[in-house]
Amino acid sequence: MRELPKGANTGLAALSEDTGSVVVGLGWSSPSGDGDADVSVLLLDDGGKVRSDADFYFYNRPSAEDGSVQLLGKVPTEDGSEDRISIDLTAVPPEVTRIVIAASRYGESSFGDLNDLRLSLADRSGEALLGFSITDATVETAFIFGELYRRGEEWKFRAVGQGYETGLAGLATDFGIRIAEDDEGQEAEPGAEAGPEATAPAAAPEGVRDGAAAPAGGAPGDATPAQPAGTAPAGSPDAPAAGARARGTRTAKKKVTLPRTAKKSLAENDSWRPARLFPVPSYRSDKEREVRATSVLLSVMAEVPEFGRRLTAGFGAPAGRMQTFTEVSLPHGETPKRPDGVIRVERAGKLWTALVETKTNGNPLKSEQVQNYMDIAARRGYEAVITLSNDVALEGIPLVEVKTDGRRKHKVSLWHLSWAEVAHQAQMLIRHEGVGNAAHVWLLQELLHYLQHDNSGCHGFQNMGPSWVPVRNGIDDETLVPGDPRAVEVVESWERLIRQVCLRLGGELGQKALPVQRAKRGTDPKSRRVELADRLCEEGKLSAEIRIDGTPTVLSLTADLRTGKIRTSVEVPAPDGTYPLSVVKRLIRALETAPADLHVETLVEGRTGPRGTLERLRPEPGDLLPRDGAETAGFRLSLFKGMGNTRGSAESGFIRSIDDAVDRFHGSVVVHLGQFEQRRPARAKTASEPSAPR
Repeated sequence: MRELPKGANTGLAALSEDTGSVVVGLGWSSPSGDGDADVSVLLLDDGGKVRSDADFYFYNRPSAEDGSVQLLGKVPTEDGSEDRISIDLTAVPPEVTRIVIAASRYGESSFGDLNDLRLSLADRSGEALLGFSITDATVETAFIFGELYRRGEEWKFRAVGQGYETGLAGLATDFGIRIAEDDEGQEAEPGAEAGPEATAPAAAPEGVRDGAAAPAGGAPGDATPAQPAGTAPAGSPDAPAAGARARGTRTAKKKVTLPRTAKKSLAENDSWRPARLFPVPSYRSDKEREVRATSVLLSVMAEVPEFGRRLTAGFGAPAGRMQTFTEVSLPHGETPKRPDGVIRVERAGKLWTALVETKTNGNPLKSEQVQNYMDIAARRGYEAVITLSNDVALEGIPLVEVKTDGRRKHKVSLWHLSWAEVAHQAQMLIRHEGVGNAAHVWLLQELLHYLQHDNSGCHGFQNMGPSWVPVRNGIDDETLVPGDPRAVEVVESWERLIRQVCLRLGGELGQKALPVQRAKRGTDPKSRRVELADRLCEEGKLSAEIRIDGTPTVLSLTADLRTGKIRTSVEVPAPDGTYPLSVVKRLIRALETAPADLHVETLVEGRTGPRGTLERLRPEPGDLLPRDGAETAGFRLSLFKGMGNTRGSAESGFIRSIDDAVDRFHGSVVVHLGQFEQRRPARAKTASEPSAPR
């Protein structure tokens, strides 16, 4: 991989022969684990401006209708998480000459609070081509990381690294996006529902950072362009305060989602079952499950373009006409091989092809099978092999070992999908982001019902592995010692389980939920897991933290294998400038419908504060105040639940109890904490976006 200094540029063709589609990754780390930012992409013409607001892609408009740009969202990495963007350069309109890749922070947060700001760019096969690190961030609230631009018939990349103190609003204004600042409570003109307007949160304008190098305002060329002259408009008193963040779903045209409440059933009684497009009978063999699951999934991918594109964009597939096939016979030595499925995408007369190998019911992938398909794909000029199973892939730990013939000019990429990821993407589309028409919503709903049925075999990760029982027994009888490799295997299984919990929770909420990694970027994954395994041997606990995108909340989860209890908790800071007793009463009111056994602990610097159950504190909120009048920093809210006692290596009561604990805590506690937060001023909107409640 080639490392670029600030201001440098390079042609993509010199790095790879397969750059018709690229994946850009933006990453950063935070010492506290709570740093976050939003990515955005702008398509510019020869004049350095967007053709319209529709050329601006960010969290409210994550994809282009022509498939040229798709924000894939955050994905877990060994260092925390990374935002990834799929850009199909063959689909970019010819009048677009530059593609600006940026990120912004919200509230009073700046990029100086983050470490290891970095951009990476990979080709269609997933091979990393170049990287660019930003090392001089200070008070900037928005950054242009880099840009792709045309030079004749070739696409080139420039490492920009330009910072703004005016946030996303200032950056967007520089490139022709219209930003409107409404008075609080005043609604913009209605009627813009069908328009492609974008929304950009405003920040207190201080002007573009002095001395920022390699800005993207000039004409594309090999030399570093000049500093853009435009600056963000003057701020208003209604600019968002710290922590404020706009998170509505807005798209270029009306999208269809499921209604919030289901229609009343016409059945005479509960024993009547609705007819299903994909029925799930009792299967006689795992092979039947695999064949049916593959056919169901691939048929829906081909019929619902948004869904098919969502699943394949990250694998380097272009945006185009998709067809899918099952049980295709392909020559391989003396015996033809039959992959479970084939995906083909056509664009501009060119074909992108992926072979699919499917496993259900917790069955593991077989290296020999996958190796055969990799060899077939290489000989036939196919681009990818996609494996699909209940397992969740971890970076640094391949699910199957395959060998690649380096002498072959044609590269084949190997990708993995979990059934949990498939269900997550279907949920995001039909419940939150929307698809093109009601028939597509219904198809995705039927797919989701099928995947979640007990008989489908597509439930996701449900196996803690063969080391789970010995480790629990070793903790019970205190014979487990640091350095035991079985503890490392349990830590890996725990990490897979937490990532699946994040997928399920994110699908329900419509936001990305990701595990928090409190480790320095670049830490060896193996060393990190060994350290966590040694801690498990000494303390008998498995711990994790989950951050929900768009919120300041970090949900902590601890499974104490000695006591057999699961603790879910969250820390809530106390609002500034309010009387302590008023703060406590406000918290208790916000938790009016929370479980009576919720534990509430006052956080006081340097020592343990007062604590009690909600049942005891409701009549006497003042019991939470420190007796000596010490300042209250915040509160820790916790629920305890017994973990499953089943110790088999297959589906265990432990996994189910973790899911139940997270669901109960979030649904009965976390969702009510918004009432406890300080009120925030309204955010900025584009000129034609109607106001909507948060």
